[in-house]
Amino acid sequence: MKTIRVVAAIIRKGNKIFATQRGYGDFKDGWEFPGGKIEDGESPEHALAREIKEELNADIIVGALLTTVEYDYPNFHLSMDCFWAELAPDSDMELLEHEAAKWLSIDEIETVDWLPADVEVTKKIKGEL
Repeated sequence: MKTIRVVAAIIRKGNKIFATQRGYGDFKDGWEFPGGKIEDGESPEHALAREIKEELNADIIVGALLTTVEYDYPNFHLSMDCFWAELAPDSDMELLEHEAAKWLSIDEIETVDWLPADVEVTKKIKGEL
């Protein structure tokens, strides 16, 4: 089975976490943490900063690794490095690829329909916060 390596940003602001809703592809309408594929020769941290710039037109400060999720979808294996992150000072976000976004408190984190691999991330977040 093909393995796809990706990164995801757990963007925090106060006690809230940023979630995005996919606007395209097989998993359209599912909720996820923003991020994307790691390109050849790229560190996960660099890939994450690049992906957030491409998807949200935002600059972030990449923090510590929260978890790496290994998840088998029907057609591929996902290996997802998830990093804490925060918006850089004076940076705002603009949805360029997603159809919706929300800031969720820890009590609201289960109110959206997360993609299966991202459900694992929410469990880690709840254990940390």
